[in-house]
Amino acid sequence: MGRCRPPGGAARMTLWIVLNGTKRRIDLPSPSAEDQRQCLVDGVPVTFDACMLEPGVMSLVVEGRQYRCVLDGDAVIVGGRRSTFELDDPRSLAGRRRAGGGAAGPRPVKAPMPGRVVRVLVAPGDEVAEHQGVVVIEAMKMQNELKSPKAGRVVSVGIAVGDTVGSGDVLAVVE
Repeated sequence: MGRCRPPGGAARMTLWIVLNGTKRRIDLPSPSAEDQRQCLVDGVPVTFDACMLEPGVMSLVVEGRQYRCVLDGDAVIVGGRRSTFELDDPRSLAGRRRAGGGAAGPRPVKAPMPGRVVRVLVAPGDEVAEHQGVVVIEAMKMQNELKSPKAGRVVSVGIAVGDTVGSGDVLAVVE
């Protein structure tokens, strides 16, 4: 297998998983990708299919091999083998906090996924509290309110209602 770009253009979402101490980057396919069953693991295309069988139990097919995965706290049991993992989802508030670094200096509010801006909740010069809503984007028929990474003043807003944004685009900056 060679390294390539995600099928269908930019990845819909990037997750970071630490599995048994090794950090792996997983790029999930964009909603418009032809093949929704292909992701990139550390840049290498991997064909997969996943189905939640019951809460905490998932059927996972990777490159044609089927696995039954059972969540066990901070670990997953696959084939009787327990592996610890951490999931760093940039869409989660905790993930954004970890990715954002310290509170000093200007901090961007970035789009975690491609979508369309449906509301802009602040304007340049507005004072915002930490975790106050800044922008609402719609992706995959769900609205996501993106929050300020820190208390401060909004120094720029680079989008407007109706704009289409890509994953990682800077929507606003809070100083």
